[in-house]
Amino acid sequence: MAVPELRVRDVNGRPPRPRGAYVLYWMIAARRTGWNFGLDHALARAAELDVPLVVLEALRVGYPYASDRLHAFALAGMADQRAAFDGTGVLYHAYVEPEPGAGKGLLRALAEQAACVVTDDYPAFFLPRMVAAAGEQLDVRLEAVDSNGLLPMRAAQKTFVRAFDFRRFLQVELPRHLMDGPRVRPLANVALPARERLPRGIAERWPAAEPALLALEPSALAKLPIDHSVPPAPMHGGAREAARQLAAFVSEKLDRYAEERDAPDDGAASGFSPWLHWGHLASHQVLGAIARHENWKPSDVGGAERKGARAGWWGMSASAEAFLDQLVTWRELGFNFCHREPDPYAFDSLPAWARETLHEHTKDRREHVYDLAQFERAETHDPLWNAAQNQLRGEGVMHNYLRMLWGKKVLEWTREPREALRILVELNDRFALDGRDPNSASGILWTFGRYDRAWGPERPIYGKIRYMTSASARRKLRLEAYIERWDG
Repeated sequence: MAVPELRVRDVNGRPPRPRGAYVLYWMIAARRTGWNFGLDHALARAAELDVPLVVLEALRVGYPYASDRLHAFALAGMADQRAAFDGTGVLYHAYVEPEPGAGKGLLRALAEQAACVVTDDYPAFFLPRMVAAAGEQLDVRLEAVDSNGLLPMRAAQKTFVRAFDFRRFLQVELPRHLMDGPRVRPLANVALPARERLPRGIAERWPAAEPALLALEPSALAKLPIDHSVPPAPMHGGAREAARQLAAFVSEKLDRYAEERDAPDDGAASGFSPWLHWGHLASHQVLGAIARHENWKPSDVGGAERKGARAGWWGMSASAEAFLDQLVTWRELGFNFCHREPDPYAFDSLPAWARETLHEHTKDRREHVYDLAQFERAETHDPLWNAAQNQLRGEGVMHNYLRMLWGKKVLEWTREPREALRILVELNDRFALDGRDPNSASGILWTFGRYDRAWGPERPIYGKIRYMTSASARRKLRLEAYIERWDG
């Protein structure tokens, strides 16, 4: 099955290698074997050339914020991958760097015999720079495939600055893409020449990850030169766990999502963001499960006449539509910004009105001022903020509503907005399983006015930026048990 052209990008303009020994799929973002346009495209290229497919999934130790937490989640996914590829005829190589720089040269060595190289087109963290550098270094065709969301990133020809406008665009544009989904089980009937081992010398220099490491044995993790002060989270990574979480959400929470999603304890939030971020779960996969639950088909969409309205255009229940607005509108709005803008975390990328009002109030008196270390240790005067930070530090996640409040208070309790931005990025990307993501940029910069409008009355410190308080959150939500659990 051909992958839509909008999802495939020629990175380096080089031709395929005649008589290459295999197609190489360099899996860096869509870390799953189903619902993956990148794997679909690599399989199609291999079938077209009648050569084997080799899949490389590598995990560096030198990436920013590398820790036991992030490594464990990724390694659990690699263990699932190894099991999924076993016996399919596709050669899968899971490589974990034992020390910084040890993996240098692996991609080039594998590419030397490849007919072409396929990778994932992911617009955040260091991945765009890494793919661009690989394109310059490799002497064979490199193609990047967008498997990020329901809408191809290149379908939008502008950067959207309001969710309303992006939603209105989706209501016109998205229906024509809904029928072009990735394959659910592309490895079920692979008819390619098999390859049993890597080219000579590669496995010896860059050996496959040890079983103990993929089993997340603490002693194996402890040998790696990563941050051991951030422990593994209680939740498990990987496509199998992602599928379990999806099934539980649809059967137990979806019907009450619209009413109870803001409740941090026993609420109806999905909690999918870690698996979505690591590529263990696909938006198409989530939509498929919801469609079955709702007895829905793509032709039920009636979006063109909705003109940006939040509800009613999918043709589903109120709870399903509320959830899809988060999964599709808000999540893919972040991908739109990261795909089109050079630095999604830049303070200067904020709307002009937001930068102006924050500048005007930079010298306003702050009743409370904390530094990064105090924020990290949850040593503020506010029990609710401390509870949210302790949950992030302990579990690697934070409820979405509380994450908005968490960001607003850091803006209020730092000396100036740029420092607040630096602190929020550091805390989020170090501790959050779903950090380093287009939605990290969206959520953090929303604190400072991205995707929002000017609000009144004008307030100290915030100016015209939307204002939130812990007191209002405690009036709106049942938070006593949450605070008791996490504060201290």
